[in-house]
Amino acid sequence: MRTDRHRQPVNPLTAVRNLGILAHVDAGKTTVTERILYFTGATHKRGEVHDGTTVTDFDSQERDRGITIFAAAVSCTWDGHRINLIDTPGHVDFSDEVERSLRVLDGAVAVFDAVAGVEPQSESVWRQADRHGVPRIAFVNKLDRTGADLDAAVESIRERLHPAPLVVQLPIGKEDGFTGVVDLLRMRALAWDGDGDTFVEGPVPDALLEEAHRRRRLLEEAVAELHPLALEEFCAEATISAPTLTAALRDLTRTGEGVVVLCGAAYRDRGIEPLLDAVGAYLPSPLDVPAVRGTVRGTEEERAADPSAPFAALVFKVTSTSTGRLTYLRVYSGTIRKGETVMDVGARRSERISRILRVQADRHAEMDQAVAGDIVAVIGPKAARAGATLCVPEAPLVLEPPTTADPVVSVAVEARRSTDTDRLVSALVRLVEEDPSLVVRTDTETGQTVLSGMGELHLEVAVEKIRRAHGLDVGVGRPQVAYRETVSRGVTGLLYRHVKQDGGAGQFAHVVLDVEPLEAPDGLADTGGGAVEFAFRSAVVGGRVPQEYVRAVEAGCRDALIEGPSAAIRSPGCGSP
Repeated sequence: MRTDRHRQPVNPLTAVRNLGILAHVDAGKTTVTERILYFTGATHKRGEVHDGTTVTDFDSQERDRGITIFAAAVSCTWDGHRINLIDTPGHVDFSDEVERSLRVLDGAVAVFDAVAGVEPQSESVWRQADRHGVPRIAFVNKLDRTGADLDAAVESIRERLHPAPLVVQLPIGKEDGFTGVVDLLRMRALAWDGDGDTFVEGPVPDALLEEAHRRRRLLEEAVAELHPLALEEFCAEATISAPTLTAALRDLTRTGEGVVVLCGAAYRDRGIEPLLDAVGAYLPSPLDVPAVRGTVRGTEEERAADPSAPFAALVFKVTSTSTGRLTYLRVYSGTIRKGETVMDVGARRSERISRILRVQADRHAEMDQAVAGDIVAVIGPKAARAGATLCVPEAPLVLEPPTTADPVVSVAVEARRSTDTDRLVSALVRLVEEDPSLVVRTDTETGQTVLSGMGELHLEVAVEKIRRAHGLDVGVGRPQVAYRETVSRGVTGLLYRHVKQDGGAGQFAHVVLDVEPLEAPDGLADTGGGAVEFAFRSAVVGGRVPQEYVRAVEAGCRDALIEGPSAAIRSPGCGSP
C-alpha cells in the first residue's frame, strides 16, 4: 500500500541504493519503474507505457514506439532509503546505454516475464552486469498473464544464467486469479485488493500452508549450502531464523553467489512494496561495494566513498535540453558544491559547476551540493564527454571509462538542402557527443557522410532525432562503395585511333596497348585491395613519336585506373529512407 515510509528521513551513504532496472524489451521494466515511483510517493499518478504517460519514457520517440530508448535516471525514497534508479533500454540496439549505466550502479533489479522466462536480451544484460560485478535481485513479472509460471521462469534463470535462484515468495492464485504472495521468510500472506493500492497482511491460507512450508525448507537448504553461518544454525537448530536468513541472503546477493527471486504483476500494482523492501534489505549501499580504483600518473589508487575525501566523479551520460547541456555524474568520493571548479583529467581542462540537479527523468530539482554515492546532473561543463573523470585539480584521478562496442551498421546521410549542410554537421557532432556508440565519418573517396551504429533501429532513432530536435530535412541511403578492379589476365593489341580534322592542320594518333597483370612482390597479382600498382613502359623506338605525346598516353592510362570500366558504375546516392 502507499504508506508514509517514503516520508522518513534518509540516512546518507548507508541508506543510498544506486540501482538499475534490467530486462528484455517488453518484460515490463518501465512499468515496474513507474510503480516504484508511485508507491514511494515520487509521483501521484500511475503512468502507462501504452498511453505514453510514463515518467522515464519521456522522449517523443519512446512514447511513439512504446519502448525505452534512452536510459533515464529518477530518484525516490522508501523506508529511510534514498533510491537512485536508472531505467535502462531492453532492445539490443541500445545495449551501450545499459553498459554506461551499469558502470556507475551498485545494484540492479532484473525483470523477467513469467511466461517467457529468460529471453535473449535478458541474458545479454545479465552478462553485462556480471562483467561489472553488479549484485542483482530478480523480479518475475506478469504473473497475471495466461501461461504464467513462476517455477518455469526460475528454472530458466537457473539453466541459462547459472546463479543459485533463491525464491522467497510463493504466488497466491494463478494467471488472472493472481492476488498476492506468501512471504516465505516471515511466513505471512500479502494480498492486494482490486486496484492494487492497498494490501492486507495475514496468515498463510490453509490451502497453501503445506506448500509454503515445503518451499521455506527448500530455501533454507539452498541458503545453508552457500552460507557458512546459515549452515551452522541449520545444523544446530534444524531450521534458519528469519533474521539469519535475511542476513545470509544479503551476503549471497552482494557476493553474486545467489540471486533473490521475487514475483508480482506490476501492471496491476501487485508485488512492488515487497520488491522495494528487498532493494533496501539485500542490495548494497556505496559503502558496501569496493572502493573505486583509478590511476594517478600510471599508479593505481583507491578512492573511498567518503564525503570528506578528494572529489572524484565519472561522467556516464551527456544530453542537450532546454535547460542546457546536462552532464550526468556518479560521485565516487568527496563533495562538490555549485560554483566550484573541477578538472576534466583526460582533456586537461578546467570546468565550472554552475548548477547541481537531482534528476527526475526530464524534470530537475536544484541541489546545493552532491556527495559520494550520489547520481546527479550538473550544468556548466562544456566539453566533458561520457567516460570523462572530473576531480579536484590538487588530487587528480583517472577512472576507467565505460567500454563502447564497435558499430555494425552504417547509412549515408545528407541534408536535402545545401544550405542545411553546416547545421547537419553540428547536429551530428551533438548526436555523437550524447551517444558514444554512434560514429560519424566522411568517406574520402565517395565524399559521403556516413553514420554508423549498433543496428537499424539505432540509426533510425538517431536520424529521427536529428529531424525532430533540429528541424532538418535529412536524406538517408546506403553508403556508396569504392570498388576496386585489377587486371586478371594479359590482353595484347588494344587499339585506339584518334583522328580530328577541323579545316586546318589535323590531328592523328595511333596507339596500341599491351596490358598485363603486375606481379606483386610475393609473386601474386595485386587484387586491388591496397594502393594501385602501375608500371608504364613505352616501346616506341627511333624517336619518331615525341616524348610529350608518350607522357600524355601514360597520363590517360593513369586516369583510367581511378575508376575502371566496371567500378565507374556507382551505387545511387541518398534517397528517401
